Amino acid sequence: MSRAEPQTVHDVAAFGTPVAALPMYDLPELRAANDALWSAIAARLKADGVRRVPSELTRGLPLEEAWTNPALLLAQTCGYPLATSLHDRVQLVATPRYRVPGCEGAFHRSAVVVRDDATATCLADLRGGRCAINDRASNSGMNLLRVEIAPLARKQSFFGAVTVTGSHEASATAVADGDADVAAIDCVTWAHLQRFRPATTKRLRVLMWTVRSPGLPFITSARTDAATRAALGLALDAAARDPALSDVRGELMLEGFNALPASQYHAVLYLEQIATAQGYPRLA
Repeated sequence: MSRAEPQTVHDVAAFGTPVAALPMYDLPELRAANDALWSAIAARLKADGVRRVPSELTRGLPLEEAWTNPALLLAQTCGYPLATSLHDRVQLVATPRYRVPGCEGAFHRSAVVVRDDATATCLADLRGGRCAINDRASNSGMNLLRVEIAPLARKQSFFGAVTVTGSHEASATAVADGDADVAAIDCVTWAHLQRFRPATTKRLRVLMWTVRSPGLPFITSARTDAATRAALGLALDAAARDPALSDVRGELMLEGFNALPASQYHAVLYLEQIATAQGYPRLA
């Protein structure tokens, strides 16, 4: 791709203080790597004429507030919000590729995990059990699991209880501690938890892998102009190729970025429609 012309890039701060956030895979052990990745992206954006680029990532802001900020420059979100609540409020910039089991190019799956000593050998064995999900609007924690459960539910509730934990890590911990019987953990988070939370993951086993869907996308505000959006794509592409970032990419298990069309994320809604058509519109 050719470099964006600096004079064509507008001021993305016209709608407030620009925001950049990479919250989806930001365990404490990964924050230095995410900071280094953002520093490289920010430097490229500035070189291409984008003005008032945030020097640091924003942390601690509620996800929905970051994603819907009209001054959002760049953030990573989940495919389900992108296809639903965010579809007319943001633009897709790129979809990352990760080098972990469960990922296939820019597509990913969730690991359905149970306790290592659980007797379940298939999903059907979990009827009446307790399910932990990170969020009701999560593709990897809810939507991908829902479509797998739908044919088993027979238009009725399948689980005895569904608890919203607030994060994939908390869901994995709930299962490991015996507070839940099953959770769906996106494959990239699962790989990081195996590295950094072995005391938790060693008490778990993967019962199955879900159907795949497009991975967690990088987005910008719907108000971001076309030149800035193009500069963002170039900056991500440069970060994926920069030899100086090899160790950073390795730490994040990041392989590169694909320019998937936004229509690819219709697959998320298609999975929802499959579950609904089978009389199972809500994971329950």
